[in-house]
Amino acid sequence: MIDSDGTQPPALRRNRVLDALKRAERKVVFTRPAPKSAKAQMEFLYTRAKQSTKALAEQLGVSTRTVQRYRAGQQTKPQKKLRSALVEETESQWQPQVRAQARERAATSSGMMVEVTAYLGFTRTGSSDDGRERTITTPISPTYAAELLRLQEAGATEEDLHPVVAEAVTESYFTEWGTRADGLRADFTHVRSIDFQF
Repeated sequence: MIDSDGTQPPALRRNRVLDALKRAERKVVFTRPAPKSAKAQMEFLYTRAKQSTKALAEQLGVSTRTVQRYRAGQQTKPQKKLRSALVEETESQWQPQVRAQARERAATSSGMMVEVTAYLGFTRTGSSDDGRERTITTPISPTYAAELLRLQEAGATEEDLHPVVAEAVTESYFTEWGTRADGLRADFTHVRSIDFQF
């Protein structure tokens, strides 16, 4: 949904691209399954937090006493918010070498797949096409995958990533790797949903 002044309403301005990159990383196929029980997840995260109960409690948004209870096995069934935090943190920190290898492959050889629903507009020398919402699934070349991952690591904002995704989609989907529609450029600033796959 677009406001009358052409901007995206505040409710839709989220870190969709950044979140999608994090989700893609968490979906990497690991060599060993991540811990499933709350106690095992808490123990793993405790180790990753350099055995600091305080640091882990802050990371999960709970009290130090809560961390101690789960580690001791006194509590085993976390409430929804804590359960979600445990799963997300465990998946994001599990087997960092495997995730690093997947990122390296995406940036050097395999690229990524992207599925995006966004408001896309086009410019081309001598003509234009009004923008509209489209859903597109297309591969992204290793060059663009490397740029997206580099920007993510450098702390880029959502607005920094949009032009790179737009260029990648233009190259692979609209110009078919430079074989048609020479000079076409797709822009989007209104991302409804996006998913990447390494």
